[in-house]
Amino acid sequence: MENTNLIISRFQHFPFHLVDPSPWPILVSFSLLNLTIGAVAYMHGFTYGGYILTLGFILTTYGMILWFRDVVIEASYLGHHTKEVKNGLMMGVILFIISEIFAFLSVFWAFFHSSLSPAIEIGGSWPPLGITPLDPFAIPLLNTFLLLSSGAFITYGHHALIAGNRKGAIDGVIITIILAVIFTALQYFEYSVAGFTMADGVYGSAFYASTGLHGFHVIIGTIFIGVALIRIINYQLTTKHHNGFESAILYWHFVDVVWLFLFVAVYFWGNT
Repeated sequence: MENTNLIISRFQHFPFHLVDPSPWPILVSFSLLNLTIGAVAYMHGFTYGGYILTLGFILTTYGMILWFRDVVIEASYLGHHTKEVKNGLMMGVILFIISEIFAFLSVFWAFFHSSLSPAIEIGGSWPPLGITPLDPFAIPLLNTFLLLSSGAFITYGHHALIAGNRKGAIDGVIITIILAVIFTALQYFEYSVAGFTMADGVYGSAFYASTGLHGFHVIIGTIFIGVALIRIINYQLTTKHHNGFESAILYWHFVDVVWLFLFVAVYFWGNT
């Protein structure tokens, strides 16, 4: 990146990137609004709620792909990602993760509010009467092992990339993705065999809101890491230029930590 800074200094007298006008932020904004409206309409049984939800999902995905495509081009081919720009991008990722922490905090708040002092309407106990909780030492414990192992392998891939071991980096990332896919599949299987649904009172709502939100983040993180894998294979990420990969790793470790809290609080403590 030192050479990039020297080249850019011939054309501009500052190391920052003045982003060109882009249609993707406004497209993603309205797509997310459409997605939210569609989700609410679908959950309330409106006739075309499912179609609106699907359209919002497609538009959001399409806009994000094009937006991040431009970011990759700016980083890999145009040389806009100087040291200062990379620091700004990493700060943005950190602030985004902090906002995600507060999102999970609200879910945990709802869970502990209901479980620490169970209302008389649910039998004055937690789990509520009539609810058979899942065994924390079955699929949840296996998923804990899978996620922690994936965190170790993605860290190995990161250090391998820094050391110039391209094969080790690719292998580490591929194993991480495989473990993440297995985790998601087991989570889906757990939902299919659970003896309660999201409509079964506050316990079902708290359980599926917390684990479902985390599962959504696992899927996003898997896609994030998958994009990094493609970029490593295409020689777009090097020993010194891999800011996107580091952002994906930081996001993945956040997902790991949240799962540990989920396992201890929701699966283990919440079932006793």
